[in-house]
Amino acid sequence: MAREWNLDAITVLIKLVWQGYDLLVIDVLSKINFNGEEEQIERSITQSLELRIRRVMTGDEPFDVQHEVYEFESSQSAQAQPPQYDIAFILRANERIIWPLEAKVLISDGAVAEYIKEINGNFLTCRYAPFSSEGGMLGYLFSGDPSKTFSKIEAKVPCTLSHHPDFPNRDHKTSDHNRIVPSDKQYPAEFRCHHLLLKIISSVATTVA
Repeated sequence: MAREWNLDAITVLIKLVWQGYDLLVIDVLSKINFNGEEEQIERSITQSLELRIRRVMTGDEPFDVQHEVYEFESSQSAQAQPPQYDIAFILRANERIIWPLEAKVLISDGAVAEYIKEINGNFLTCRYAPFSSEGGMLGYLFSGDPSKTFSKIEAKVPCTLSHHPDFPNRDHKTSDHNRIVPSDKQYPAEFRCHHLLLKIISSVATTVA
């Protein structure tokens, strides 16, 4: 199933994310007031970003995009709530094939603990993206230097971050991993994680520690 995502489609969907972010900067981000409620800020930004990703789509893409999508493959039981992605690209030809993006607020360039948990606890255990060999993280960076954030991520995962050749002018890197695949599953073991740092320009961003 992982082969159903071709490289061209992945480049297209990531380009859409960056284009959506550009619109978000113009429409929304300059008006954000950070009030310390990280989870609500994260949901608000993600919901607004998904709307703008949809706005720049042509309708001819082999996938759709959706905010807050459940991954039923990873549900522990019929009664348990399955994992939920912040944003997901869903292959039109096979709706089980999901390319997920998880978002985390980064108050400063060193505040990466929750971001790291998503990678190690979910992506690298196949709880997230079981049928996909790639997925992504969105870091909503409120203050600090993206290069310092990338260095922290690289040290804490740990992993090696590489520049994405298709997005040289963006804060976008990738890391390659070998995942822990459950013994009774045939999920792709090799996994590439995309790291997109989206700088948040708010009226109080410079005062956040």
